[in-house]
Amino acid sequence: MKRFAGKSVMVTGAASGIGAAVAGRLLAEGATVIALDCDSSGLEALTAELRSDKVKLHAADITDREHITSLVSRIDEQYPLDGLVNAAGVMEAGPFEQLSAQAWLRLFEINVHGTFHVSQSVARCMLARHRGAIVSVASNAATTPRVNLSGYCASKAAVAMLTRCMGLELGRQGVRCNVVSPGSTRTPMLHQLAGHDETLDRRMVEGDLGLHRIGIPLGKIAEPQDIAAGIAFLLSDDANHITLQNLVMDGGATFG
Repeated sequence: MKRFAGKSVMVTGAASGIGAAVAGRLLAEGATVIALDCDSSGLEALTAELRSDKVKLHAADITDREHITSLVSRIDEQYPLDGLVNAAGVMEAGPFEQLSAQAWLRLFEINVHGTFHVSQSVARCMLARHRGAIVSVASNAATTPRVNLSGYCASKAAVAMLTRCMGLELGRQGVRCNVVSPGSTRTPMLHQLAGHDETLDRRMVEGDLGLHRIGIPLGKIAEPQDIAAGIAFLLSDDANHITLQNLVMDGGATFG
């Protein structure tokens, strides 16, 4: 039997990268997928690829608290939410001394505030039913400092701790909250940071001592589907006694 048969799961950032891979994985395992993203054309491409009426598209700005509160309420009335994946996120790179206030605020508005708005709205629905699972996508950069990524690292650290605190508070009401922290993963965000050239894999795998970054012991960059598998596990009943955890999926790049 498919693990998510009869269940509804909301996925933010579903138009590309890890979010799109999660949407595909959950659909394949029987879920009705509520796909949120501000990129409406990306959502249309997703539904064209997945070709299923069990994928429900919603173009949404997760930083708009009032809109998200209303949207989640309407969705939950039609598709009672069993799970939430917070995969929406952005990256701003550059030296700390040159990081603009605008870039800093954008990182926190989307990565942190957006995660808060969606999680709180969904959690309220889950609490009424005394069940649910939430997984937030952070990064191994949440616990390991990275050169030229101070704002991104700080925002992902906030996402990770917010999610674990949610788990502590909501656990007695049957809602589990966990974190997945990917390392280098073949997504548009990685290409934004590291480029598209043929040396990408080698550079990521070998590391860069000048940037205080070790390589990847497994010798490969993750695919979005690799991360989606971990997220699906944490959402599933197979993980029914797991909460407040941070599953690092970086091929050993931060030594666990």
